[in-house]
Amino acid sequence: MTDSPRVSGSSVTSLVQHTTDNAVSRITLNRPEALNALTPDQRERLIDLLAEASADPAVRAVVLTGTGRGFCAGADLRAGAGAGAGRAEEAVPGDLARTIRQGAQRLVSAVLDCEKPVIAAVNGTAAGLGAHLALACDLVLAAESARFIEVFVRRGLVPDGGGAYLLPRLVGPRRAKELMFFGDALPAADAERLGLVNRVVPDGELAKTAREWAERLAAGPTRALALTKQLVNASLDSDRATAFAAEAAAQEINMTTRDAREGVASFVERRTPRYEGR
Repeated sequence: MTDSPRVSGSSVTSLVQHTTDNAVSRITLNRPEALNALTPDQRERLIDLLAEASADPAVRAVVLTGTGRGFCAGADLRAGAGAGAGRAEEAVPGDLARTIRQGAQRLVSAVLDCEKPVIAAVNGTAAGLGAHLALACDLVLAAESARFIEVFVRRGLVPDGGGAYLLPRLVGPRRAKELMFFGDALPAADAERLGLVNRVVPDGELAKTAREWAERLAAGPTRALALTKQLVNASLDSDRATAFAAEAAAQEINMTTRDAREGVASFVERRTPRYEGR
């Protein structure tokens, strides 16, 4: 199925580009001169686009990438995205915690909670919140030139955007502490070796590979993928009994979908399934 591309309209469209075609929502950060550091407006636009992808039956996969040399250099502190940081003498206790909850944590949660599979196509530097934005995605493709940096310690800051939650679950607590304590740049190849990245590809093949992966996901059983995502994400915080109960409930829900019926029918009839995302 091929949809005609449609371009979003908003005051930040030039900074967060968005198109949908072939059932794939493509979101591109476009502030290359700032290595795609996120302003509050951009962050809110990202959150809105991910919510729209969840709710739109015509969207069955999401790709998140950037332009230029950076995927995302984190929150743009100069634009007020980190309001409160470095201005403790002006802040009221609780202000900064509220800013983090309503800002960086909401963004990462929007990725984790998106009901469609989200692919990060990391085209360059992913630092701070930018690294956590990528790592929250379901699948991560990285260009050979990409690198991941837990930059917070370099600024005397504590990691935000869910980093202390995400990293230990991906690489274990000792590796997570090493990355966060030293703040060294992690090349794409090393990120793949540690399990932070699914695959590293030549820079010139990143967009093509992301498109192929996304279109393959978009042709799949969308609701089954959403339920699978929920099960895997929740399993890291669940005991066995809770995880098994959630699995059984997900199976019950999924068997009411058209795609589940189509999958069974195609198996019995020995043909390729034709999933509709419903």
